[in-house]
Amino acid sequence: MSEHDDGFRAFVTAQWGPLTRTAFLLTGDRGAAEDLVQSVLEKAHRRWSRILRSDAPEVYVRRAMVNTAISWRRRKRFAEVPLLPADDTPADDQYGRVDDRQQLLAALRRLPPRTRAILVLRYFEDLSEADVAAVLGCSTGSVKSQASRGLARLRDHVVPTSLQEDPA
Repeated sequence: MSEHDDGFRAFVTAQWGPLTRTAFLLTGDRGAAEDLVQSVLEKAHRRWSRILRSDAPEVYVRRAMVNTAISWRRRKRFAEVPLLPADDTPADDQYGRVDDRQQLLAALRRLPPRTRAILVLRYFEDLSEADVAAVLGCSTGSVKSQASRGLARLRDHVVPTSLQEDPA
């Protein structure tokens, strides 16, 4: 086992959870999220020594995830037939937060891929506007304007459970 492989293994061990969470928010599906992370990490492993020279492996991998997710969405893989129900139905749960979360995830899935990526990186991954711009290769102003428009669209589609009328 080389030092190269040890460094990559340590990176994957430390970043698997955050990368999978980001991938889920980008794809809206747990299986697709794991596929996305594995696909990107497989590509990153082949270029690992070059990625380490840039001193920002997290930025490289996140950017590759966003680009791959957008690419996958454009291709729309029709060959897959889900065997289990999708995550887009609200969980049968007595707590409003679960319904709010499902509603937010459904609204997030309706956003264009780049806007979704900006919101995920900015608000779920808590990156600064400058960091999001670096990951996506765009200007900070672009991040600000797309985040603003994306948040407005989310507000239009998400009504917190506490504000909904009680059916009883």
